[in-house]
Amino acid sequence: MPADKSILIIGCFDTKGEEYSFLFNCITAGGESVITINTGVMETQASFKIDFDAEVVAREAGFSLTDLRRDRDRGNAVAVMGNGAAKIVGGLMQDDKIKAAIGMGGGGGTYIALTAMQEIPLGVPKICLSTMTGKDLSGLIGSRDIILFPSIVDMAGLNSISRLLIKQAAAAICCISNVTDKEDTIAKGRIAITMFGNTSACVDKCMNLLKREGYEVFPFHANGIGGRTMETLIREGYFDAVLDITTTELADELCRGICSAGPHRLTAAAEAGILQVVVPGCLDMVNFGRLETVPSHYKSRDLYSWSPEVTLMRTNKEENKILGERLVQKISKSTAPVIILLPTKGISQIDAEGGVFYRPEVDRALFDTIKANSKDTIPVIEVDAHINDPKFATILVSTLLDLVERKQSQYNKSLK
Repeated sequence: MPADKSILIIGCFDTKGEEYSFLFNCITAGGESVITINTGVMETQASFKIDFDAEVVAREAGFSLTDLRRDRDRGNAVAVMGNGAAKIVGGLMQDDKIKAAIGMGGGGGTYIALTAMQEIPLGVPKICLSTMTGKDLSGLIGSRDIILFPSIVDMAGLNSISRLLIKQAAAAICCISNVTDKEDTIAKGRIAITMFGNTSACVDKCMNLLKREGYEVFPFHANGIGGRTMETLIREGYFDAVLDITTTELADELCRGICSAGPHRLTAAAEAGILQVVVPGCLDMVNFGRLETVPSHYKSRDLYSWSPEVTLMRTNKEENKILGERLVQKISKSTAPVIILLPTKGISQIDAEGGVFYRPEVDRALFDTIKANSKDTIPVIEVDAHINDPKFATILVSTLLDLVERKQSQYNKSLK
């Protein structure tokens, strides 16, 4: 194993041996060292040294290569080799051996590469040259910063197109693997913040205030993948605090909208013991696509076209009560300080007085449920302001910074 960090090549070196040999030569010609993982279950056709052969990969997933070959179950073999490769990659990351990763393939090869790359954290470059880039691969990519590189032609031998694209992918991974972020300024801390178009005025104000105080701020668009990505980075210890202004993804999870972040949204900070300030921002809405895509049982509800591609549905009292319960339930398990702030004059841009979703009695059902469920466990502060009122943003930031300062004070006392 090379002493310095290397570029990882993950792939099926049986059916794609010629292509991977070409990729290997392109990367090493650039002066980079390489670690290779073979995920192909048949005889290897590669012309380079393999560091982790297919038998090792299968064994990591609890299977033998002999059994996989005998069973001739392609779907199972792909899943097994993806899981085995992921375990090996996880170990290499722990040992600090990888500076970047690249894979290639069709459906199976893409699945294996993207599965293995889930073990590689943010900032370590990841490229997959794939025939599947025209498909929705969001479920496989998840919250990882993986670059999809279209192969144009099928990955079935070398030709003038595939050679060019493999060269370009190799050049890209060699180049970006050596890019680092060396900031001279040191922030007081890192704060994650969630936003939507309907809360952008509030978030912009909060970000400016926090930056003025010396904090680095990371905004996440609450469109499903944004929330999932933030939760992943919280679990990886990336942030010191969370200002969760836009919890709208809970509404999409409840009503099966297109911006659901899944059932684990709003749980990472609680589990990781990261302090947070939470707002029921945009829980007045559920996101769907074009009007014709709205489920038939919602067609009679209050709908609003936010854009030609996005239709918003106003949540009702019953849904708001459920959302209030879920919000409190998720954050009540926190081992770190958490505070809920309620903007009593509206929780989104279009929930302001005169707005198309202005339903104060529905918001009140949400607020009352939150207060009833958080009684004696989580402080709740009602603010006589709209969510996008500068006054509300100022109170949000001061509340968060007060929590941060109290935590720092307690830490300092523990050192004495």
